[in-house]
Formats: sequence, structure tokens, C-alpha cells
Amino acid sequence: MDGLSSGEIKEQGKGIGSNLEVAPFTFGADDLSLMGDYYALRLINERFARFARSVFQPMLRLQPRISSFPPEVKSFDEYSSSLDSFMSLSTYRIEELRGSLLLVLSPTFISILTNAYYGGNIEVLKTDRQEFTATEERIIEMASDGLMRELKTSWKDLTPVNFTKLGREVNPQFTTFVDASDLVIICSFVVQLPGVDAANFDILYPLQTLKPIASLLRSRVQSDIVEDDTSWREKMEKSVLEIPLKVNATLSEPIVNFSKLLRLNVGNTIQIPISDKIDVYVEDIKMFNGDLGEYKGNSAINVKKRI
Repeated sequence: MDGLSSGEIKEQGKGIGSNLEVAPFTFGADDLSLMGDYYALRLINERFARFARSVFQPMLRLQPRISSFPPEVKSFDEYSSSLDSFMSLSTYRIEELRGSLLLVLSPTFISILTNAYYGGNIEVLKTDRQEFTATEERIIEMASDGLMRELKTSWKDLTPVNFTKLGREVNPQFTTFVDASDLVIICSFVVQLPGVDAANFDILYPLQTLKPIASLLRSRVQSDIVEDDTSWREKMEKSVLEIPLKVNATLSEPIVNFSKLLRLNVGNTIQIPISDKIDVYVEDIKMFNGDLGEYKGNSAINVKKRI
């Protein structure tokens, strides 16, 4: 600065950038940085993906595999431009956050659910329609209500929420979810089904809706509440208890020398001494001792001791 004021250093580049507009910027105030890496939201989505299986299982008559993708941020216009003009778009009010969410189901997935629910195969039926049938509307209602119920359960450890249905549209251009330029957080889920391409559905939150709980969504502290998924535990226990195990017992292991074995012919007798204690093996692991006996006309082993 002294050199410039004394004239020893000639000033260059005078006027460069003089026509540029300068706007103030506060670091950390942009919308995206407020949400961090959505750590808590990712945990909610993973939990929801597990719970959502119970919604689709009665319809598909099998246990689907559901996975969640990391949340993405886009403008609603950018997101809706990637959708077909015929979709199931259900809007719900989140009372506690004074905001809303959008549940997006594809007509292909709805067709698969409808066909499977009424006894058909899991297959894609190609149609060129612009409206859902009354039967499909019923399936949409069942799936949407079930998903909102499980989503409410998935959120409860972070903050209690309740969802109230506001309406349903079939064309993204007609939905009044948010303005086209508004940013939304897109939570995508993929449902893997046998014999067909994977189906997917999305849940969208306006960025403004989740801003009040941004600190919670950035938090990496696990909830102290332990999930009590009784149904899942019962199914797991039942599946484990139904695993078939091979059980065999060694009655005797006679020893025959090689010379006698060479002279052995049809009609010869090999003595088999049977011990008082019979070893019982489960999957080739010695588990019990027992006595040889008979039960209802069949040979049996009376278990005496667990090893």
C-alpha cells in the first residue's frame, strides 16, 4: 500500500470489474448447507424401507426387498420434468412441521400391486391410460395409508409427526405441492421384485418444511429409544425354529481286520456290539447320549443326557 501511495508501484488494471455487481453473502446461510449430510434423514429412510415391506407383503404375497437411496436436493421443476405425465401424486400435511410432503407412485408399480393383490402374477401389464381404475384407486389408498403409517413410526424417534391427506393428482403439472422453483428433498426407494424390473417410489419434502429441524437432521446422536418391532422378531424366531437339522445316531462301529474282510462272502455275519450309551449327533456335532429302545413299534432312542 505504501508503494502505491508513493507512486513507486504503478497502478494497473484500473477500471477492471468496475461494472460488476457485488452482493453480500453470509457463509452458512445457503439452504443446502443448513441440512448438512442428512444423516438423521438417511437413518429414517433406512428404517422406513424395512417397515414398508409389511405394507406391500399382503398385496404381493411375498416379502419384497426395499432399499433407500441417499436424499437429493433439486428444484421441484427439475424433478417433475423427469416424471411421466401420468403418476399417482398424493399430498399430505405434516402438522407438527407446518409443512407437507408428496408421495409419488408410478402407474407400473400400482398395476403390479393390483394384479398381484387380486390373485394374478407379478408382471408388468403395459397400458396407455391417463387415469386409474376404481380398483387401482383402492390399491393406491391402501398402499398410501400403509406407507404413511410406517413413515410416522420411522420418524417417531427423531420427532413425532402426523400426516393428513390433502389431495391426490395424476399429472405433475396440476399438483399444488410447491412452486416450480422451490427446492425439495427427494427420498427415493427401490422395490426389488422377482421376474420384473425393480419398481420405485419417492417421498418429497420441501426444503422449507425441514428447515426448523435442520439441527436434528444433522445430528449423529442415536436415539435412546429401542425399536420394538415385535412382528419382525416373531417372524425371525419362527424362521430360525423351522430350519431343518440332520440328526443321526451311532449305534456301533465294529472293527474288522483286512484279512477277514478279504474272506468276507455273502451270507457271512459281522458281529455288531451295541453299547449301552448311544451318541446322538446334530449336524455332525455330538449333542446327546441316549439308550436304544422302541416306541410305538419303531426303533427309538431315549435321550438321557445333553453333552
